[in-house]
Amino acid sequence: MQTLSVALAERSYPIHVGTGLIDRSDLFLPFLARKKVAVVTNATVAPLFMERLAGALARKGVEVVRIVVADGEEHKDWPTLNTIFDALIEQRCGRDCTLIALGGGVIGDLAGFAAATYQRGVEYIQVPTTLLAQVDSSIGGKTAINHPLGKNMIGAFHQPRLVLADMGTLETLPERELRSGLAEVIKHGLVRDATFFEWLEASLDRLLTRDSDALEHAVVRSIEIKAEIVGRDERESGLRALLNLGHTFGHAIETGLGYGAWLHGEAVAAGMAMAADLSRQLGYLSEADTARIRSLLQRAGLPTAAKGITPERMQQLMRVDKKSRGGRIHLVLLERLGAALLRTDVPADAIEHTLSRLAA
Repeated sequence: MQTLSVALAERSYPIHVGTGLIDRSDLFLPFLARKKVAVVTNATVAPLFMERLAGALARKGVEVVRIVVADGEEHKDWPTLNTIFDALIEQRCGRDCTLIALGGGVIGDLAGFAAATYQRGVEYIQVPTTLLAQVDSSIGGKTAINHPLGKNMIGAFHQPRLVLADMGTLETLPERELRSGLAEVIKHGLVRDATFFEWLEASLDRLLTRDSDALEHAVVRSIEIKAEIVGRDERESGLRALLNLGHTFGHAIETGLGYGAWLHGEAVAAGMAMAADLSRQLGYLSEADTARIRSLLQRAGLPTAAKGITPERMQQLMRVDKKSRGGRIHLVLLERLGAALLRTDVPADAIEHTLSRLAA
């Protein structure tokens, strides 16, 4: 087991990475306010891991409330959130009950937002079971639900007490979900570490065949990058915004096509290809480096363009993205491989040119 941390003074927390951690009740117990937890998961993950986790805790005298919701991005909404609240109230979970998010990014966001708002805030633990959640969404305290007009528009910052990434859960991960998670891994290299990006180019085949050493390195390095940035900019006032590479485009794709039509990582991959193209247009990236980004995404089986949504609709949705200010689209671009920058003054015709080539 490797242990990393997010340094936020008195709200710092550890991130454990290893195999078989779901069965390690000793890792959970120090972070429980009392011996009662509510495990939130979905109908896909529950048959795989719910009883392993609940059983390990129950054997140590912990009362476990099981909450199972529908699977899918389209269920990251108010009705599903209310299902969680209903169960918490019915089971008499007080402010000293700890929520455990057992699942991918949707569950982490839902359970985290429930924890942020239930009885004005309770503690929670992240147990991410997808690659995307392990390397990105479980870390940093962003919690949210979707709105029909925009992704993650309703939410709160609420840091977990513990993140426990069990690499063994990736053995059951569907191929499409694995590839989706790789998009966020690639993002970390593009934003912060050119050497890591080069390693990904060389190691992609091993990652796709689920080589355990390669996967663990990818997870740990991604966590190191994100944890360092979150520790310096928790509320996304500056530096942390760079982690949104591809997300302004990607969120527009997810909203425009309908939640669940594309996985989050798929939309982010297309968004990163768009950001790279725009960076090339503006004189930052070379054509060769733009081609390298596009090639790596394609080798990972990820889209590099969006079909089924017009450039006009993309721009409309991008303007209501929560990162926009005063109607101006804020975009993360690439100065070079491993170095990102935030631009608030990208010419409209440059955005239009990229979208005319990569959205249709």
